Amino acid sequence: MGFLRRLLGDGDPATAPIDPGALDEEERERELELARFEQERANDLIRRQQRFATRSWTPPAQGGERRADDADEAPR
Repeated sequence: MGFLRRLLGDGDPATAPIDPGALDEEERERELELARFEQERANDLIRRQQRFATRSWTPPAQGGERRADDADEAPR
């Protein structure tokens, strides 16, 4: 709520409007704080899993495209 109050003003004319650059800086600081928290929370195993997730090996599909319940279209 404080963020919205600062952004939109709380209706008090004595409150000076916040500079958009200052809001961007606050938001960047908050994002960095969250990233640091996530890094500290994750243990070594979780970090390795995230780092190498795109390189994981998956076994090839077995049996090909044809399935047992497919109709036989090839003449015998």
